[in-house]
Amino acid sequence: MRQVKKIVLLVLAGLVVSGFIAFVEKKAASRTLSGLEIHVEGVSDVYFVEEKELVGLLTNAFPELEKQGTLEDISINALEKKVEAHPFVKKAEVYRDLKGTIRIRVSQHVPMARIVRPMAADGYISSTGKILPTSSNYTSRVLIMTGRRAEALLKLEDLSASEPALLDLILFINEDPFWAAQISSLELRDNGDIDLYQQVGKQVIEFGKPENIDIKFRKIKTYYKKILPEKGWNRYERVNVKYKDQIICE
Repeated sequence: MRQVKKIVLLVLAGLVVSGFIAFVEKKAASRTLSGLEIHVEGVSDVYFVEEKELVGLLTNAFPELEKQGTLEDISINALEKKVEAHPFVKKAEVYRDLKGTIRIRVSQHVPMARIVRPMAADGYISSTGKILPTSSNYTSRVLIMTGRRAEALLKLEDLSASEPALLDLILFINEDPFWAAQISSLELRDNGDIDLYQQVGKQVIEFGKPENIDIKFRKIKTYYKKILPEKGWNRYERVNVKYKDQIICE
C-alpha cells in the first residue's frame, strides 16, 4: 500500500511539474518579440558565415521578425531549418529567453581542402567530408586539390560515403602539423592515383591510391631523413612510394 502511495505521489508531482513547464512556455510564447541575437562560433577567428548575413536571411524569410509581434507567431523549428540550410552552417541552436529575445547559436563547417577549377568556381571539402561552395566572406588557406577527378567531386554532397579513403588522406594531412605545413596540394589522376606537391622541394611524390596512408608517409619521412641529406633537394624530380617496401627516386 505504501509503495502504491509513493507511485501516486510521484505521478502527481510529475503532472504538477509538467503543468508548470507548460504554463511557463505558454506565457513565454505570448510575450512580445523584443529582438533577435545571433552568435556565430568562429573557427580560429575565421567566419565563413557572418551574423549580419544570417539576420538578413531570416528577416527576409520571416517578416514577422521585424513586426515585434508575439513569439508564438514565430516557429523556432522553421528558424532552425532556415539557418541550417546555409551551406557553411554545421549546426544551429535556436531558443527564446524570458525577455522575449530569440537567440541563435551557430557552429560552422571547417574547410580542410579547396578544389580548384581553372574555368569555373572552386569549392571546399569540410572536416566531415561535406562539399561546400566558396565563401564571399573569407578565403581559407587550405590544402589545394586539382585534376578532373577533383573537379568531379563538386557534383557530390559528401565524401564520407562516396570517397572515404580520400577523406581519410585529407584528414591525415590536416591533423599532422608537419604534413599540413609541407604538403601544399594533391593532384587526383584519372586512374585513381594521387600525386603530392610540397611547399619545400620540387619533387612530385607519387602516392598512388589513398591506402596504407600511414605506411606511405613513413616512407616519405625516410626519404627526407636518409636520401635527401646525401643526394640533395634538387637531385630527383619524382619520388614514388606507392609500391610495398619501395621508395623509387627518379
